[in-house]
Amino acid sequence: MKKIAYLTLAFLMFACGVKNEGREKEENLEAVQLLQGIWLDDNTEMPVLKVVGDSMYLASQVNAPFRFSISGDTLISHGMEQTAYLIKKLEDHVFQFYTSVGDLMTLHKAESDTIAFGYEEPEVVTPENEVIKKDSVFMYQGKRFRGYVYINPSTRKVIRPSVTEEGLEVDNIYYDNVIHICVYQGTQKMYSKDVTKDMFVGVVPDGFLQASILSDMDFLGVDGKGYKYRATVCMPEGTSCYYVDILISKDGEVVYRLKQ
Repeated sequence: MKKIAYLTLAFLMFACGVKNEGREKEENLEAVQLLQGIWLDDNTEMPVLKVVGDSMYLASQVNAPFRFSISGDTLISHGMEQTAYLIKKLEDHVFQFYTSVGDLMTLHKAESDTIAFGYEEPEVVTPENEVIKKDSVFMYQGKRFRGYVYINPSTRKVIRPSVTEEGLEVDNIYYDNVIHICVYQGTQKMYSKDVTKDMFVGVVPDGFLQASILSDMDFLGVDGKGYKYRATVCMPEGTSCYYVDILISKDGEVVYRLKQ
């Protein structure tokens, strides 16, 4: 399970009064221009935001930029959902806005736009460099069986909301895995299959399954019923998990059951 570093700042409407009126107003290009550059927290002098054109970066995390616009006193993010963020003050070197929890954040513009900033281009990795291989050996009726597990990163995104220390809501983006399993008796391949979390529909609760990652797999052994694996399906960062026992018969039939 790898946490991939893309985050999208999801500006929520401030509960005490940010409405949709600003969305219907003409875009304030002058305000967008005022935002260009790097903005520092007044209290800590740490960088918080970087604005380039109509793209905004969040310095507290490694993240991909997102498009924004300003209408009236409302900053609008154009991510998965169009949401609004109440601006209290925006001048040449002052930017005040309300966080998603209603706190007022005050920023001032850095004198230079070349200071160190949290954003990095996402690392391009090849599956060959990221595959995790596991294998275990079990004896059954005097025969030696070896079960293999190959945990492969995929391009399938799993999005999980989070909140930064500043009170800004973000969408953390992770990548799911495809896990290849295979069983050998000596040099003879007895079974092989690519496993994805979609195979556990009806076994793991749907809401959990959609927001989770197929994070691990273990070969548990062989008995008279077949080959046994155990899959681990977790929320990103492993905060909660389900364990699914996979029983593969000698005829290749597969049964999925939640671990009791």
